[in-house]
Formats: sequence, C-alpha cells, structure tokens
Amino acid sequence: MVGSMKRRALKHGFILVLALAAVFLSGCRTKQAAEASAVPDAPAPGRKLIIDTDTGADDASAIILAARSKNIELLGVTVLVGNVDLEQSAKNALAALELAGSDARVYKGSSENADGRTIEAFSVFGGDGMGDADLIHPRRSAEEKDAVEFILETVRQYPGEVEIVALGPATNVAKAIQRDPETMKKTKMIWSMGSAGLGPGNASPVAEFNVYADPVAYKAMLDSGIPITVVGLDMCGGEAQWTDEQFDELAEANEIGKFVAASFGKIREFYAANGSVGSVMNCDALAMTCVLFPDFIQGTIQCHGSCITAPGETCAQVIFYREGFTYDAVSNDFDYNVTLVSQVKKEDYFKLYLSAIR
Repeated sequence: MVGSMKRRALKHGFILVLALAAVFLSGCRTKQAAEASAVPDAPAPGRKLIIDTDTGADDASAIILAARSKNIELLGVTVLVGNVDLEQSAKNALAALELAGSDARVYKGSSENADGRTIEAFSVFGGDGMGDADLIHPRRSAEEKDAVEFILETVRQYPGEVEIVALGPATNVAKAIQRDPETMKKTKMIWSMGSAGLGPGNASPVAEFNVYADPVAYKAMLDSGIPITVVGLDMCGGEAQWTDEQFDELAEANEIGKFVAASFGKIREFYAANGSVGSVMNCDALAMTCVLFPDFIQGTIQCHGSCITAPGETCAQVIFYREGFTYDAVSNDFDYNVTLVSQVKKEDYFKLYLSAIR
C-alpha cells in the first residue's frame, strides 16, 4: 500500500515537472518571438551581387554593409572615376573590403565616360574621398582584368542571377551594355543610386551627381530594357540623414564604425558650410539597405525613365513616366522597366546600419 502511494506521488510529481517545463518553454518561445518581431527581416539568402562604385566615403560605407552580410555572395567590386580618380577609387574599395573582412576582388574600369570624354573627379569627401583622415592603407591591389569584362564574364557565368548595385556614374554598366547587350539582358536587376527621384537635385536644381557625371551612360542603362530599381536623392533626406549624435554613436561602436565616422569628416564640414548643420545624407548606404533589406522599402512606382543628355540647364535630369497614367501630350508607348523607390523606413535607417556592422 505504501509502495503504491509512493509510486502515485512520484507519478504526479513527474507530471507537475513536465507541466512546469512546458510553461517555461512556452514563455521562452513567446519571448523569442517578441524579440524576433523587433528585428528587421534579414537579407534574402543566396543572392549574387556586383558593386559598381566611384568609392567615396558613402560608397565605402555601402560596400562595408554588403560585405558584412552573411546572406549574399559579393562576386566583386568594379570601380571608376567619380568622387575620386581611378587608382584612389580602387584603394578605397579595397580598404573598405579588408576592414569588413571580405576577400572580394576589385576591378578597375572607366576613366572616360560613355562618349569618350575624360571624367573629372570631384569630391566633397576630401582629396582621397575618405575624409583625408589617413584611413586608406590596403594590403591588396586591384586585379588586372578590366571591370567591364569582369561584369560580362560574371553575368555569362550566372545568367539571371547577378544583381549589379551601381553606386556611382553608370559608365561601367553602360559600356558593358554597349559591348554585349544580349549578355547584359541576362542581368537579374540593376540597382541604381541615381537621379533626384521625384525631388530636387544636388549637381544642379534638377540633376543628381551620379547621373550628371555621365548622362549618356545613364540614358543607355535606362534604355537597355534591363530591370532597374532606382533609389533617388528624395529617399535620403529628412529622418534618413545621419546626425552628429549618430556619428558619435557610430565612432564608439567598433573599428568599422570609427572608420566610417572619420571618413565623413569632410562632407560634414561641407554640409555645415552650406547651411545644413548637424546632419548629412548617406545615400549609397541607404541604397544598399534597400538592396539588402526588402522590407525597408515601403513604396515603389513602376515607370519609364528618360534621361536628358542635351547640354543646358536640364542636362542629366531624369524624367519618370508612371505606368498606368495617361499623359495628355505624350505617347504612352514605353518600356516600363524602372522601379522607382518612393518610400522607405527612414527612421530605421541608422539603426539598421549600426546593427549590421556590429
């Protein structure tokens, strides 16, 4: 009788332990779910990227963001003249990759624009494009292979898979299209940080710097029929601008944050001298955030994009014709291959970046 009572007590005690364990595990799962819901969706796995860039400080910060992502394959970085000359552009890209722990290779491309004129480097990021803060000491060198040939070889190797993230003038991309248009049509997507979007420009009242540097190339890219997602200047202002306090937070985060913060020293001085004290745009890293975190994008407009190449006040302006809208005096017989980003989670931008580099 006593033995039977002991067995029943042990059985009831075991059931109670199981019930308590179930409650504990349920609570853990609830906590984990709540924590997970507060974390932005991770980049889609298995994506293959080429970054095309004129590596200034903003480009370098974008390269670092991509290189730190565990869910993409960075196939290579192609560089050209824009913010800085070709050699400096390559060195800046290599330094950013090395700091981020990436062994992706760098390929030098164009020093002449799409119609054969020499591109004049222009930088508001300092003479080296990186704040003149003695940051650039890469251990590696750029590859011998030409950037355009690298782009074409890579698209041939991975047809329908390669996404090109164009952070500078479109010259390398346009030359690849001119050299082998059929191969370039197998590009999955071109992401362009370019144009003023639906807002004002920075190179002129209507034109953005990357387009202004080579409008003929930008037109060739838009006219190619390749799917293009455009992130314009209008996505980069307001709450998306990085403040002095956020740069301080960045510098205190780790060596990467310190590098990025120091590289923005000259552009912050430039903004302050032009009446914008306390915050600056970082458009290239914002464009890369759009690439890597699809939920960061909150709105898009399907468009036909037309770039003005004629000299004059409107040179390099990009006009967007909305699909589904009937214009009174213009034919609607367009190729609507451009997706224009029209809304992003600006308030989350800096937090996303800081989290990604830690």
